[in-house]
Amino acid sequence: MFAEIAFLLYLGHLLADYPFQTDHQAAHKAGCGRQGWTANVSHAATHVLLCALLLAVGSALLGWRLPLLPAAAAVLWIGATHGFIDRRWPVAAWMRIARQAGWAAHGGAAHVDQTAHVLALTLAALFLAV
Repeated sequence: MFAEIAFLLYLGHLLADYPFQTDHQAAHKAGCGRQGWTANVSHAATHVLLCALLLAVGSALLGWRLPLLPAAAAVLWIGATHGFIDRRWPVAAWMRIARQAGWAAHGGAAHVDQTAHVLALTLAALFLAV
């Protein structure tokens, strides 16, 4: 069941990060003030909604019996971690600590960002599969 849950959560992540993320969210989700936080929270909420929807569809089609509270906790974890990572400073801080300034200057932050998101999704899938 872990593989199926992880796949559906990853699909939800890709959908929320690419076809369902608006230009405004992408441009402002790391910004300060109301505009930045609104873009960040609305983008994170898209992740929560899509991942919850895919878990519900997976449960219905594959006969899973996911308990409601752990499933809700998992998708809230995904939303919270996604919003945190997308503030951009955590990725920049990691890359400074890891001495990856050269890689950061050549597009590496996007890869570190996506890896952090996949780690959070994997932890959620492990939590639900146990």
